[in-house]
Amino acid sequence: MDALEILSDLEHVFPYFQPIFSADEQQVIAYKVLGRYKTGDIILSLGPFFQDDQIPDEYKFEVDLLLVRKALEKAIKLDDDDICIFLNRNAELLMYGHGEPFLQELLEFEKKGFNLSRIVLEISERKYLGDIDQFDHLLQYYRTFGIKIAVSSIDSESYHFERIGQLEPDILKINLEPLKSTATGMNFHDVLFTLSLLARKIGATLMFENIEMSYQLQFAWKNGGRYYQGFYLYPPAAEFIQRDFLKHRLKEKFHDFISYEKRKLEGVYLASEFFHSMVQEIVMKNKKAGFEELLQTLVKELEHIAFRMYICDEDGVQKSANIFKEKNGWNIQAEYKNKNWSWRPYFLENIIKMRNERKGILSDLYRDIETGENIRTFSYPINGNDYLFIDISYQYLFEHEQLL
Repeated sequence: MDALEILSDLEHVFPYFQPIFSADEQQVIAYKVLGRYKTGDIILSLGPFFQDDQIPDEYKFEVDLLLVRKALEKAIKLDDDDICIFLNRNAELLMYGHGEPFLQELLEFEKKGFNLSRIVLEISERKYLGDIDQFDHLLQYYRTFGIKIAVSSIDSESYHFERIGQLEPDILKINLEPLKSTATGMNFHDVLFTLSLLARKIGATLMFENIEMSYQLQFAWKNGGRYYQGFYLYPPAAEFIQRDFLKHRLKEKFHDFISYEKRKLEGVYLASEFFHSMVQEIVMKNKKAGFEELLQTLVKELEHIAFRMYICDEDGVQKSANIFKEKNGWNIQAEYKNKNWSWRPYFLENIIKMRNERKGILSDLYRDIETGENIRTFSYPINGNDYLFIDISYQYLFEHEQLL
């Protein structure tokens, strides 16, 4: 893209707006501003212009500031004065002139009645080589004016979690592009789970972008996404749309997602009840048996369900050996006796729950450290001090798809 051609023809530089929808209200809550350039009858994205390292920052800044000005001139006329405007800026562009020229432009619009709390800065700093402390100070300075911060383009490669913790953004943006590749699969899910926990800890909202298919919208909804953006919902356009444009469609979609999840959760509940009844009966019949004898009895009854069993006390100390299913049958792993598992997530929480409710618990789906497979664990209170743990095989879960 010829930078000089664009700079000499700025009247044909203009913003496009892609709506962002919310899960809670099923309506437009914001627009992302995208740069466009018209040459003849062709409308081109300015993405390549801003991503070209050969183009000087002052050229990019001039074009970007023009886009911001034109976008806010339209946004200030919106009847809904709570709709936010997302402005995508990399760190180099944001630091141009120490951030002052950009802020002064925003303050001019504040004088006209545009509340700066409606501005969301999408920050990208992956190639930034400048002083990171100065950059952070600038962001904090912007925040004093009510401007919100979003960290953009989080994907399967991940963004440094420590950096997210430092920035404490208002919004974490998740790029769903990798979800189209089966190769990214589980790694993407693992990264996303960690990000969702981090977002909750720092009070950030999850936003999913590049939603191009129904299953991606369902994925975003299921994984705690509050805001959604993508061609499947609405493409970028020169004009704003009616705020309730997708309300009916999104309500129907969410109803379908809810119905599906409820069926799955019901399946998990029934499976937990099934395991509880079965294990309870076996334990009651073997009250006087030692741990090894009890485990051997369970092995026979759960041959096609479990692949590992062991017993721990309420402090997480393993009181029995592992009984582990291998290709040649069940083997005893004595080296696991006396190991302590209280450090595992939810371990003590589940112990207290079982102790008080006197009932078994079926875990959520997780990846086993040793086998690398997705499994669930059923834990059961044998008595007031000891607890049985049964790891359920992926094969069994696969045969009962509501458990996956």
